[in-house]
Amino acid sequence: MMQSLALALLLLNLFLLTLTFLNVFTVRKVNFRFKNTKLASIDEKVSILIPLRNESQNVDGLMSSVLNQSNLSDFEVIALDDNSIDQTLFKLQDFSASNLKILSGKDLPQGWLGKNFACHQLAGAASGEYLVFIDADVRLNPDAIAQSIHLMRKLHWEFISPYPRQIAISFLERLAQPLLQWSWFVSLPLRLAERLQKPSMIVANGQFLIIKKRAYFNSGGHEVVKSEVLDDMELARALIRSGAQGGVADGSQVAECRMYSNSSELIEGYSKSQWRAFGSPVGALAVCALIFATSVLPFALGLSGNLFGWYGYFAIVLSRLLVAAKTKSVISSATLHPISALLWIYLIINSWVKKWQG
Repeated sequence: MMQSLALALLLLNLFLLTLTFLNVFTVRKVNFRFKNTKLASIDEKVSILIPLRNESQNVDGLMSSVLNQSNLSDFEVIALDDNSIDQTLFKLQDFSASNLKILSGKDLPQGWLGKNFACHQLAGAASGEYLVFIDADVRLNPDAIAQSIHLMRKLHWEFISPYPRQIAISFLERLAQPLLQWSWFVSLPLRLAERLQKPSMIVANGQFLIIKKRAYFNSGGHEVVKSEVLDDMELARALIRSGAQGGVADGSQVAECRMYSNSSELIEGYSKSQWRAFGSPVGALAVCALIFATSVLPFALGLSGNLFGWYGYFAIVLSRLLVAAKTKSVISSATLHPISALLWIYLIINSWVKKWQG
């Protein structure tokens, strides 16, 4: 019985490893530009839109990286201070540039979540043909936006999500953050998803998201996702439903992000959103069961002396290593994958418990 189970899990993990291998070599990539190469300038106007709430620690690095974007003939930076109670607004005002506009956020209307309403206000104030949504904890290379728009043009896309490199420093970050990119490398045939353009197969990350202005408003923009916790995914699905084409790309060479500065922030942050990621409690339980079966059980079977269990464990670890190498993520925590999986199961369950508690 145990031998049959171990063999079945090994075959499943080998399938996931094969899918990861294919995605690693076929994923769209926003490439780093070497110094001796020239990049054509983007002629259309670009609006870089930044919602900020209590982000004083991020203002200097963020604003320096966006104001120094190159190969954009005409771009504006619009930063919205969303009723911060720290020094965010004062730090923003230290920057002076002719293309910088600072907005004060309006009071939150009923039915809206804060970030969604902030992005809605930013889009309404933008005059560019491309809307570039940037989170405060993202840092961009000088050509990040121009390179991403060039890839959009090449693929004839109306939106693109260049997934930043995820910076992880604390132990809990190093366990959890690599799973963000690994999860879609291991579960979704990216080129097939690209071709089919199905809302259920879309991947998007609001940390760095570029949308053509016309496509954004045709989809309804953030107004149609005003109460969604996972606004980036739901906005991408709304774009697909409205007829826009787009998708995810590996942006690890041109952008990076440290989402959480400590372990408590990480637990709190994911506990706010994971309840929405899988649709329902049944969906969440099914995902938890799949994570446990592919990531924890093979290791446990291996410890009990089952050789197929060890093979299954090494297959899933190898998939982690492939993605980490591709996305410049944390490599050292790959062998601790069963612990990472248990942590993610805890975050999903904790999120639902907090949801039920209101």
